[in-house]
Amino acid sequence: MEALAKLGERKRILIVPPDASRFHSRAGELTQMVHGICGDAVKAVLPALGTHTAMTPAALQRMFGDMPRDLFKVHRWREDVVTLGEVPASFIHQQSEGKLNYAWPAQVNRLIVEGGFDLVLSIGQVVPHEVIGMANYNKNILVGTGGVESIDRSHYLGAVYGMERMMGRADTPVRRVLNYASDAFLKGLPIVYVLTVIGRNASGQFVVRGLFIGDDVECFERAAALALKVNFVMLEREIGKAVVYLDPHEFHSTWLGNKAIYRTRMALADGAELIILAPGVREFGEDPAIDGLIRKYGYFGTPATLAAVEKNADLAGNLSAAAHLIHGSSEGRFRITYCPGSLSREEIESVGFGYAELGKMTQQYDAATLKDGWNMVEGEEIFFVSDPGQGLWAYRERFTGSA
Repeated sequence: MEALAKLGERKRILIVPPDASRFHSRAGELTQMVHGICGDAVKAVLPALGTHTAMTPAALQRMFGDMPRDLFKVHRWREDVVTLGEVPASFIHQQSEGKLNYAWPAQVNRLIVEGGFDLVLSIGQVVPHEVIGMANYNKNILVGTGGVESIDRSHYLGAVYGMERMMGRADTPVRRVLNYASDAFLKGLPIVYVLTVIGRNASGQFVVRGLFIGDDVECFERAAALALKVNFVMLEREIGKAVVYLDPHEFHSTWLGNKAIYRTRMALADGAELIILAPGVREFGEDPAIDGLIRKYGYFGTPATLAAVEKNADLAGNLSAAAHLIHGSSEGRFRITYCPGSLSREEIESVGFGYAELGKMTQQYDAATLKDGWNMVEGEEIFFVSDPGQGLWAYRERFTGSA
């Protein structure tokens, strides 16, 4: 890669790619390419798990091929972090429009700071995102390898501010907090960002639309401008019924699978139905503690979640879970019907979702034959999304009114 040559010889390289939830980012292939070019200079690979479960051997093989497994390190977000400094509470107060009063700790995996690396290569995809507006750039480091407080407080800021005000936008309160932290605390680290923008071609295959490499915010802003064109589907009319398919290789929990809700909510009409075909979903949270909190409090809307945070120490101590509960609720505006591979009707209904049998719904709505976008199924018009992680869908009037 020409960019690697321009960086000059590096002897100790750490690669920070996303995990399997960003399989289509092409980060797996890019990681393999860097290893192929730099060889033994690549000393470690640290997937930016955030709160996600560690990648299985099968997932590592699928994404990173035959790279030596001893290179791969697991980010343990509750244990493996150091705090580099704090974004002051006054800044968070300002960015939250007066709703929050806490400081934000800039936390990263200690390997990034203490590993003696002369290059930290952060690889990932810029795509619309529910917590920050547009994923990646410094989020990959500060959240993807962050700790409990940094993840909790950034997620909660986004939820309190309102995800529909942020999704698809590069300049958001959460991004400003991360940019503040980058300028104040990451400047001494040799981080270079490799950012992809991925879209579908005419045959429906995922292809690279852009590759941006740099060490500053301009790299991200250019990628975000392209991602807005590539990954944002603006609709001229609202959706009455949507069917979203969750690839079982990528989506094992509602923690990840609720992208089906986040990414389509601005396109759904009041009273619409969202059907989620989720053959791989077997749990609510990626983390046992968060799974328990989701089961306990459910997806019952912003007022109920904020009240629960005020009254219950367990949820107040896990603000990323609280944010997720807000993100995953329809706020009573549309119906959500989950069709999971493993979770029972009782489990699904206990957290506030509707339930339908996967086999029956798959017969009616066959993901293998539906095309992305509008379809007619037995005389009924539906809107189909084959991978919610790769885009954002919005009714034009709802999006322009959400800023």
